[in-house]
Amino acid sequence: MKYHEIKHENLKKWIDEVVALTKPEDVVIADGSKAQYDSLVSDMIESGLAIKLHEEKKPGGIAFFSDPSDVARVENRTYIASATKEAAGPTNNWIDPTELKTTMTDLYDGCMKGRTLYVIPFSMGPVGSNIAKIGVEITDSPYVVTNMMIMTRVGLRVLDVLGSDGEYVQCLHSVGKPLSEGESDEGKWPCAPLDKKYISHFPETRQIWSYGSGYGGNALLGKKCLALRIASVIARDEGWLAEHMLILKITSPAGKKKYVAAAFPSACGKTNLAMLVPTIKDWKVETIGDDIAWMKFGADGKLYAINPEAGFFGVAPGTSLDSNPNAMHSLKENSIFTNCAITKDNDVWWEGIGYDAPSELIDWKENKWIQDKGNKDQAPASHPNARFTAPASQCPSIASEWEDPNGVPIDAILFGGRRPHTVPLVHQARDWNHGVFLGSIVGSEITAAALDLKAGTIRRDPFAMLPFCGYHMGEYFQHWINIGKTHGQENLPKIFYVNWFRKTDSGKWLWPGFGENSRVLKWVFEACDGTAKTVDTPIGVMPTLDAIDRPDGVSDEDMAELLKVDVQGWLDEVSDIRVNHYPKFGQKLPVELAHMLDVMEKNLSLAK
Repeated sequence: MKYHEIKHENLKKWIDEVVALTKPEDVVIADGSKAQYDSLVSDMIESGLAIKLHEEKKPGGIAFFSDPSDVARVENRTYIASATKEAAGPTNNWIDPTELKTTMTDLYDGCMKGRTLYVIPFSMGPVGSNIAKIGVEITDSPYVVTNMMIMTRVGLRVLDVLGSDGEYVQCLHSVGKPLSEGESDEGKWPCAPLDKKYISHFPETRQIWSYGSGYGGNALLGKKCLALRIASVIARDEGWLAEHMLILKITSPAGKKKYVAAAFPSACGKTNLAMLVPTIKDWKVETIGDDIAWMKFGADGKLYAINPEAGFFGVAPGTSLDSNPNAMHSLKENSIFTNCAITKDNDVWWEGIGYDAPSELIDWKENKWIQDKGNKDQAPASHPNARFTAPASQCPSIASEWEDPNGVPIDAILFGGRRPHTVPLVHQARDWNHGVFLGSIVGSEITAAALDLKAGTIRRDPFAMLPFCGYHMGEYFQHWINIGKTHGQENLPKIFYVNWFRKTDSGKWLWPGFGENSRVLKWVFEACDGTAKTVDTPIGVMPTLDAIDRPDGVSDEDMAELLKVDVQGWLDEVSDIRVNHYPKFGQKLPVELAHMLDVMEKNLSLAK
């Protein structure tokens, strides 16, 4: 299909404008076909940009090495260019949208010379679902096209649903490296210097403009850019929730099902929980999504969630058959690897994969690398943010209803962070507003000296959305409060706070985590059913000491410590929230949250 055959006049006009501005060599529509995917892969291998992996060990697999300056999301070059600075809020980078568009239009002028412009029509969510949204990404990167074909639903059927006048989010991307006549990338990753990188969001006009980076969330604009930053604004305006949450399904031995969404900051075990293999007999956990949940209320008043993505863009280092067997099985074939080490026989390796490095590797900087176990300062072979892109359909734990266009009914929402002290293994909010309060104070403890924070400081990441909320975070809290006012408590999910990361003063883990977290999920399941053993405490509803089946190695004393209310620790927490956290949101902080903080302080003072 040629782009001039597109029925949507507004879309056709936009493509015309971008073609005139960026001056590409050719224009191609991503049709979502395997033939087109295979052709793009073949071209990238032939050009030297991609490495074909071992056909038996990783069938259909390819690997890339990015430029060392282009390895992760660049938060200091990510902008929410709302009409006013106030609308963006204190936790986002803001530039006046008119000024930013002028700057970026100059950068886009001729930026695709010598390259092909690809038009990617994509659906976030099952095509045609009433919870799904359509985006169109224009890019000059075949790496982006192939990743988007795994991560979203791409193709002509999306254009069919869009019709002649449907709504879509404009996503414009360029690697920012035009080619002169006869020039090629010579197999090297194309990108612009850091000071020319821009990942810009225009919430009012539902536009995303990205320039200069070819990597991850900077370039795959369906991911954090659309699915969270722009979608959070759309969700606020339309009365639903776009959240940085996994979705899982739990089935009890009796065959009863419940669906759980969970928000954790990075490095807190989100993907592991989404693909958890339970250690308790006859309980089953299945995956709906590992990263993002879009949730809307159905005709029955309940909150229904879809996973808007179609693949996993997972961090490779630390992923192993022990830590996450389902992820390892998901990436066995038809997957893309970025910045992982490559073995002599063209397989991938990374730190924490579960076995020693082969005798010789090519590291992510394309240098020869030999493991030196005696050298703790040896640079890793894989970049710490090395990634795999794998189709969700290949995950052994994927639930049968993961693509249900109606979504799944959410029974519980979990929040959590990495907290060695104070926060217990699990506690439950008394009601919706108390749950919003728990979400608003999510954070992880800094356990080693950082440039800007001393050890022991809590780095707050409310709802795990701080880098991803497309508007003022105080208004985001208010949106959650308003959801509770609009919908009856009986229809709302129950809210819990979990913490798998408690340690003793000597540094020993109190809870084994991973599959053993199914024991906590069982208590959550029972709490949703009203059958859990509970006790009311100053911080919320908690399990009794015998309510959770204990795994081997967790003593009575350990369990008592895991479920203790550390009154002084929580009073310190209240003080930190009152002094260092809530003031950031100024007058936009909902009064209900300030009230919740007062109530918790009073309860703790009475318990002292």
